[in-house]
Formats: sequence, C-alpha cells, structure tokens
Amino acid sequence: MGYGSYSYEAHETMTRARSELPRQEVFRQERCHPLMEPQGVKWRESRDSEAHPQSLGIIFSLDVTGSMGEIPDLLARHRLPAFMKALLSAGIPDPQVLFMAVGDANGDRAPLQVGQFESSERQMDQWLTWSYLEGGGGAAGTESYELGMYFAARHTELDCWRKRKHRGYFFMTGDERPYGYVSRKQVAQLIGDTLEQDLPVKQVVDELQLTYEPFFLIPDLARRRNCERDWRELLGDRVICMEDPTDTVEVAAGLVGLCEGAFSDLDALARHLKKQDLTRQRLGAVIRALTPFAATLGRDGVPRPPLEDEHLPTNDDNSGHRRLR
Repeated sequence: MGYGSYSYEAHETMTRARSELPRQEVFRQERCHPLMEPQGVKWRESRDSEAHPQSLGIIFSLDVTGSMGEIPDLLARHRLPAFMKALLSAGIPDPQVLFMAVGDANGDRAPLQVGQFESSERQMDQWLTWSYLEGGGGAAGTESYELGMYFAARHTELDCWRKRKHRGYFFMTGDERPYGYVSRKQVAQLIGDTLEQDLPVKQVVDELQLTYEPFFLIPDLARRRNCERDWRELLGDRVICMEDPTDTVEVAAGLVGLCEGAFSDLDALARHLKKQDLTRQRLGAVIRALTPFAATLGRDGVPRPPLEDEHLPTNDDNSGHRRLR
C-alpha cells in the first residue's frame, strides 16, 4: 500500500470541517472495523512507487482505552495535517502512515486494530477514523501494547528497510505499563500465529528495532509516574515524556527530523517549528520533551569535547541511527 498523493490543503479542510463535531460523530465504529481486524493478516506493506520512490514507513500505535482517547481525537479533528506538513517541509519526501489501535486483550473486545500504510490524506484519515475507540482498558495498570509491537515486528514489510536498510518509525502512545510477555494464546486468537511459547516483551522490542526506530510517547507529566520506569527499562531514552497530548504531532515529527538529519540540532528544529505558528509555550514544551533523546544523538546543541581516539566504536548502525542499548 502507500499509493496516492498527499494534499495538505485538502487534509486541513477535511479536519477543519469537523473540528467542532463531538467525538462520536467522527469515530462512529461500535466494534472493530472488518478491514482493521488483524486475524489472518500476513503483511501490511509500505512500498516504493513511481510517485513515492523514497517511501518511509511510519506507524502510529494509539492507545484507545478510556484514559487515552483524546490523542486519536486530536489527530482526526485537528492535528494530523500538521504532522504531515512538518515532515514534508523538513524534506521527508514520501512518508507513509499506518494507524493501529491498542487496548487490553484481557478485557476489551477489540484489543488490536490495524490499518494500512497510506500516502494520501483521504486514505490516512479513513483508517484513523475507522478506529474503534472502545474506551476500555486493563485493570492492573497494564495494556496490551506488546501486541502492537509484535504485529509491527512480524507482520509489516517496508521497502525503506528491504531496499535501503533504512528503518521506519514506530510511535506508540500510552499511559500504562506493558505486559511482561506476548501471550501465545492471545496471538493465536487475535492474529492467527502459532507460537510455541509466550515471548518476553524484551524479545519483541529487539525484533521491532530491527526495522523500526521505536518510541513510546507519554501524554503528560502527571501520567509519567504510572509507567515511565517500566518503559525506560525497555526503550531507554526513546521514552518521550510530553507536557501535553496536543504536542504529539510536533514531538513525533521532531523525532523523525532529528533521526533523519533534517535538523542538525534542537535549535534548528526550534527555528523550523516557529514557522508552524507554535506558541512560545508549546515550542518550549516540545523542545524540553525532545532534549534527552536529542542528547543521545549529539543534537541537543551542547558542545562536546573531541574524543581522544576518533576511531572508538559507537552504537551507530549502518543506517546512521543509534541502536537501543
């Protein structure tokens, strides 16, 4: 998938027309949409084409439990066009976006929903608004985030990786802890795979990062207390603590731009974001959220003394991105 062209103007018009509608008028599904059922899906594909020769696969895996439904709603009614505009204006030519919706497999009717990689505004919007915002969730401070990571690791194929050994991006929003393992019973029931045993969540993260740059976005500082420690054990500085969920778009676009080298450092990113009409307060919040990760890339703007031995090994891989420790 990933065909069609993108128009920011058309996308902005689409979202502005429903910006004042209640959530239930935008997200009308009362169960998982049949086309978003993961059962039996072999691949979701991000492919190059004549119109998109440098495709870059990007997944938004959105927590749609009761405490997290505001982020899909913000994207659908206000913010998704700004994400695409930020990427395109930063020189990322062919982004292809897939939306997932994640809940809790121990109680929800639709704990995993999966769209397709798309390039056009209409198709992206279709999958996003087809998501069923079930509003359920787990009872013990955990959600089935690991199922979204498992699906991305084993059931997506990206031309950016297959042809160019260039990773895509995986953004997961959430405010709870993951389960410690991927249940083979849940995988069989929801996806159809046969596993010999449960998989430790760390193994799934390791598989995911082979083809994706993974990030976990916590919506605000109050909710970081619920889950930050557990996620940092898995993802380190790729856990991004935002100050407000409205910053999701700028934070995600900033992460792509920093990793892709579109911005040399946070100052360059800040100058770019100023052109997007961000208020001074929101600009500061975005930069603060990104500073710890930017430091791992050496792009936080802080001068560093030269190494005594310039040939010391690093954790960078052949794509130029820093691997998880």
